[in-house]
Amino acid sequence: MDELIKKLRRMIAESEDSIYTDTILEEYIKSYPVIDVDGEEPTYLDYSTQPPTITDNPDWIPTYDLNAAAAEIWDQKAAGLQSKYDFSADGGSYSVKQAFDNAVKMAAKYRGRSSASSHRVFKSPKEVNDAIS
Repeated sequence: MDELIKKLRRMIAESEDSIYTDTILEEYIKSYPVIDVDGEEPTYLDYSTQPPTITDNPDWIPTYDLNAAAAEIWDQKAAGLQSKYDFSADGGSYSVKQAFDNAVKMAAKYRGRSSASSHRVFKSPKEVNDAIS
């Protein structure tokens, strides 16, 4: 996980952990699990319980979408900058909009690189196909 955190830290241009600690970045990373190289999903629906429960897949090799995590963080950075404004004072011009625009572009860049996702819909209770002969 340490290597993933370091990589995500580079992707979001945060070399220090003053805002985004390793623990916080790990939470972001774990928010975006994806199907592993063997085609195993991170969770499965266990119908042996009532109601069915989402259960961790023990065969899943931890695999995460760092691009999606980076996009979410860049969105948050943009949100923090959106209320700031450009101004001129003492003969100087100060443009915060440029930082906002950059954060929005970075979020779009990483969102475009993130894994395709889909959602499974499970019907509960599970239907039984009792074909009449």
